[in-house]
Amino acid sequence: MLRTESIRRLKTDSFDVLVIGGGATGAGIALDAAARGLKVALVEQNDFGSGTSSRSTKLVHGGVRYLEQAVLHLDRSQFRLVREALRERKILSEIAPHLVHWLPLLIPMYRRFEATYYNAGLRMYDWLAGKNLVHRSRFASPREALELCPFLKKSGLKGGVIYYDGQFDDARMNLSILLTAQEKGAVISNYVSVTDLINPKGQITGAKLRDKLSGEQWEISASIVINATGPLTDQLRKLDSPQSSPLLKVSSGAHLVLPLPTPQFAIGILIPKTHDKRVLFVLPWQGKMLVGTTDNPAEASPDPKATESDVSFILDEYSRYFDVTPNRNDILSTWSGLRPLAHENASDSTASLSRDHVIHESPSGLMSVFGGKWTTYRLMAEEAVDLISSRLSKSLAPCSTQKIKLHGAQNFKENLQSQWEEQGVRSSTATHLKGTYGDKSKAILEIAKGAHGNLLHPDYPFIEAEVVYSARQEFVVHSADILFRRTRLAFLDKKAAEICYPRVQSLLAQELGWTDKEKEADFLHFKSQL
Repeated sequence: MLRTESIRRLKTDSFDVLVIGGGATGAGIALDAAARGLKVALVEQNDFGSGTSSRSTKLVHGGVRYLEQAVLHLDRSQFRLVREALRERKILSEIAPHLVHWLPLLIPMYRRFEATYYNAGLRMYDWLAGKNLVHRSRFASPREALELCPFLKKSGLKGGVIYYDGQFDDARMNLSILLTAQEKGAVISNYVSVTDLINPKGQITGAKLRDKLSGEQWEISASIVINATGPLTDQLRKLDSPQSSPLLKVSSGAHLVLPLPTPQFAIGILIPKTHDKRVLFVLPWQGKMLVGTTDNPAEASPDPKATESDVSFILDEYSRYFDVTPNRNDILSTWSGLRPLAHENASDSTASLSRDHVIHESPSGLMSVFGGKWTTYRLMAEEAVDLISSRLSKSLAPCSTQKIKLHGAQNFKENLQSQWEEQGVRSSTATHLKGTYGDKSKAILEIAKGAHGNLLHPDYPFIEAEVVYSARQEFVVHSADILFRRTRLAFLDKKAAEICYPRVQSLLAQELGWTDKEKEADFLHFKSQL
C-alpha cells in the first residue's frame, strides 16, 4: 500500500524539506519543492485536507469583496491580492480542468444606485483580470434575474450584475496536488503527528513523529521544517518557542447544504452585505444548494462545527432575499471551516483583515507559512520554496507549477463523460467520475467491471469501485476519509452517508484487512466526524 511505503521511507530517509500540514498550503509547497528537485517529506496529523482545505465555499475566486475594500481604502495590497488571485484562478482551471469549472454569479440589486456601483466594480474586476479574463461581467434585467433564479424576492428587484468565478471540489483538489507531489518524488503520509521539534543547538534539524495508526514513534531529519498547519500554526510554533506571540487571528465560515429549490438552478448568488456586513453565498454544488458565509471571529480548533447561532444567522439572512424559505428539517448537512488570517494590523472584525499570506521565520529556523486563500495556494508555495532555496544555498530551477498538470489532468479530455456513457455507465456517474477523478476514472471503471459497479446510495452517483480504488491509490485509512473527502457524500447529505457507512466499511475492511477491533475504531472515528 502507498501509505505503508511512505511510512517506511519517513523512518529511514533524511530530507531537504519536512512540511508539516497536508492542507492546500502544505500540499502546494511539497509539489513545488519536489518539482524543483528537493527531497521532500510531508506529514498530516489527520486526513489530507480534513481541516480548512475541505471546508471552503468551493469557489476559485479573485475576491470581489476584497476589491471593494481596495477601492474604499485605497489599499494597494488588496489590489495586488485580487490581481494575483485572478491570475491564479485561470492557472488552476488549466492545470486541473477536471476539477475547476466556470460558474456565473448574480449580485441582485434592490436599489437603483447599486446598479452603477456594482457594475463599475465588476468592470474593474474584469480589467484587473486582463488576459486571464474568461467571461465579461454584464447587467441583468429584473426579468432575466428572475429567470436565472426564480426564487429571488421579486418586490423591488431592480436587476442584477452577472460575473464569473471558478467553482471546484476543494478536498479533491487538495488530494490531487499531493498525489502530483508524490509523482514528483515527495514522500507523503496522513495520520502522522508531530510530537516535538528537534532543536539540539538552537537550530531545528527535524522532528519527532508518531504514526497514529500503529503508535510507533521515530525521529526524522530535515534541513528545513515548514509549518503549514493553517489555524493550528501558533500551536506548532509553541513547540519551537513556548513564549512565541500569536501570529494568527482565526475566523470561521459556516455553511449549510439544502435541496435545490428548482432543478434548473445553475447560477450562484452573492449577497454582498448581510445585516452585519458579511457576505452570503448561495451556490449550486454537486446537485444541491450550498449556503454560507464567512468571517465570524473564532478560536482555533481541529474540528470546528457549525453552531446553532450560525445556522440561525444563515437561514435568517437567506429569508431576507429569497421567497422559498427553508427550515431546519430541510438541512442535509452543515460544516464550519477556519481561516488563518494574519494577525498584523488585526482589528475587531476579521472581515477587514487581508487575505494576503505571511512567511515567518523563527530564530531557530522554523518557517511558518499562513494566511492567503485557497486560490493563491500555488503562489504562496512558490514564494516559500524560493526562500527555502536561499536558506539551503542551492541554485534551484524556477517554479514550474503553473504548467504542471495535476493528478487526473495529464490525459484529461472533455469527452470522457460521453465515452463512459457509450460504455453503459449511468449519466450521473459518468459526470461525477469525469469531474472528480479526471483521466483516473478509467481505472475506477475497470474495478467496477467486477463486482463493484453498484451505487453506494440510490440518490447519489458514487459507486463501490471508488472505495476500492481510493483504498489502493489515495491513502484512505478510515471510512470517514471516503465519505467526507474522497467522495463528498457526508458534506452533501449526512443521513445518506450514515446509510452508506456499513457498505463502505465492509469494502475497506476487505481491502485493508481490518480486524474486528479496527472495525470498531473505524465506526467510532466516523461518528466523531458527523
